[in-house]
Order: sequence, then structure tokens, then C-alpha cells
Amino acid sequence: MRVIYHIIVKEFLQIRRDKRMLGLSLISPILQLVLLGYAATTDIRLIPMIVHDQDRSSASRELIAGFTNSGYFVLQGYAESSGEVDQAIADGKAWVALVIPTTFSKDLLAQKTTQLQLIVDGSDANSANIGLGYASQIVTRYSRSVSTKILEQHPGAKVPARVDAKTRVWYNPDLKSRNFMVPGVVALVLMIITMTLTSIGVVKEKESGTLEQLLVTPITPAQLIIGKLLPFAIIGALDVTLVLTIARFWFEVPVRGSVGLLYALSGLFVLTTLGLGLFVSTISKTQQQAMMTAQFFILMPMIYLSGFTFPIENMPQPVQYVTYILPLRYFMTIIRGIFLKGVGIAELWPQALALVIFGVCILTLSVLRFRKRLG
Repeated sequence: MRVIYHIIVKEFLQIRRDKRMLGLSLISPILQLVLLGYAATTDIRLIPMIVHDQDRSSASRELIAGFTNSGYFVLQGYAESSGEVDQAIADGKAWVALVIPTTFSKDLLAQKTTQLQLIVDGSDANSANIGLGYASQIVTRYSRSVSTKILEQHPGAKVPARVDAKTRVWYNPDLKSRNFMVPGVVALVLMIITMTLTSIGVVKEKESGTLEQLLVTPITPAQLIIGKLLPFAIIGALDVTLVLTIARFWFEVPVRGSVGLLYALSGLFVLTTLGLGLFVSTISKTQQQAMMTAQFFILMPMIYLSGFTFPIENMPQPVQYVTYILPLRYFMTIIRGIFLKGVGIAELWPQALALVIFGVCILTLSVLRFRKRLG
């Protein structure tokens, strides 16, 4: 233990002297969380909109006000013809166009069904679907208000029956995508930092020749490996504290579950990231090679296939099977479950068990390969 302690002290001294490594350890997680916390969002607001109002009545103006007052749409102007509508969407000046027919108010007064036209720029399918959803809600709300007015003015009038669905949203009542994305960013930052630091730290020893100098000392390979990995595990715990603090107090994402359980399961996840970083160091000769290997063969597949950005359920079935071998998939479920749902180990034990298996296997294989390289 005394030898391991001195190795750990040596590692921290090296990190302190290396400004790039120090920045990567402490400053980089904060910057990544802040930038990704704002950028990684599916909320769409201030959608540019153009209106072709052929009716020009008080009823049509009331409907348009419903769009502009919702906070989701910004009126860019009025079109005088369908050609202007097409040109505005083609130029990107408007994402949504609302076309109101000439018989709009007349049909409403006659208690007839009237139709509107919504034209949406579908080049960005996600934004188009969200914009259509907002527009449909506004039109539905307007339709209900018109029916209510008809009943108030004409109690005996026949208004088409409708069904009102009363909805309740659990765990994220405001439906803020930030509450869903920020916990995922925390997991992503933890993986990137611990794995990158481990791979670069070991490869740097090779480049400088100090690794060979350590091998001629009485230090055993086991002591060397433990002494090399423990500092990065400590840095990982410090990074967890930093990013959790920012997520809670800067982004105001609630942590409804046990923080202690989150730290414990984060430690299991760090086992896999340290193992992956150590493995990358055994197949890389330079720091640049280690960075490229980690980025293209580990980080990118984990980001795209872990459920961080795209729902796993929407992926093709063969790809869904591939996601089961990615540790980040299980940690995403854990961290979002603790943040948003407040669940405990009773609900998360399958994911925790998967992390234990992955951590032990990956770390063991990486250590064996590292020992072989040392030999």
C-alpha cells in the first residue's frame, strides 16, 4: 500500500504540472456540461411562421393571435398569394405556413366544419413533427373556444360532440427536454473524461520513457496498475460532484433519488471506463492515436447507440441487440431513473448487475493485456 500511495502521489504531481491534463480533468467537464446542457435539447420555440389569410375577419385574426400568443410561433408576415407562401418556405424564412380559406368565418357562423391548411417545411423531420404538434394543439383549443361561444349564444344549438382527454405527466410535468437530456450529458461527460484521461495518461508514460524506468524498480505490475488507475478514479468522483452540482443548481434539474446510490453506481460505471481507457492505451503508441481510437471506436458508438440521443426502441432490431453490449446504455437508464423518477436499487438492480459484469470483465481483460505488454 505504501508503494501504491507513492505512485498515486506521483500521478497527481504529473497531472498538476501538465496544464493540458489539468484542464481536461477539471475545466473540460464543466464546459462540456454547460455547452451540451444548452445545446442538447429537443424543445422547439420561436418557430418562424407566415400567414395567408384569405378571410381577413375577426375570427381569422383571433386564430392567428392564438398562434402568436402561444410562445411557440413568431409571425414573419402575411402572404398575398400561394406563391409567396411557397417562396417563404423555400427561402427558409418560415418553417410553417397557415392558410385560412375565404369561407372560414362564414362556415363558423353557419356551424359548419371548416378546414385550414398547415404547410410545414419537412426538411428537418423532428422540428416539423414538433411544430405540427404545437399547431394542432392551438387549432384544437381554438375550436373548443368557438364551440363554447356557440353554446353560450345559442343554448339549443347542435355542436359536434367531442371527447376531452385529461392528461397527467409523471416525472417531468413541464415536459422540459433539458430534464431528460442533462442527466444523459452527465453520464457522457463522466465516460469521456475518465476513459480519455486513463488512455492518455498511460500512453504519455510510454512516450516519455518513464514507464520503462518504473519497470526496473521493485514495483510489481499489480502495484503499478492500481497506482495508475486510482488517481483517475478519484478524479472521476470529483468530476461527478462537479457536474451533479451544475446540473442541480445551474440547470435546476431535480435529483429525486438517492445521491449516495448515484455515486455508488457511478463507481461501477467508472470501472468499465477505466478498463476501456487502459485497453486503448495498450493498443496505442501515441497520445493522438489513443484519442482517435477512443473517439471513433468507443465514444461515437456509445453516444449514438446508448439511448442518449435516439430512442433504442426506434432502432432496427439487429441494432437493438448491439446496444446490449454497451455499458453506457445501462448507466443512462440508471442516472435518468435516479434523477427523474427517484427509483432505487430495487428497480435498478438489473442495470447495476450488468455494470458489475461489464466492469469486472473489461477491467480484468485490460489489466491482463497491460501486464502482458509490460512483460
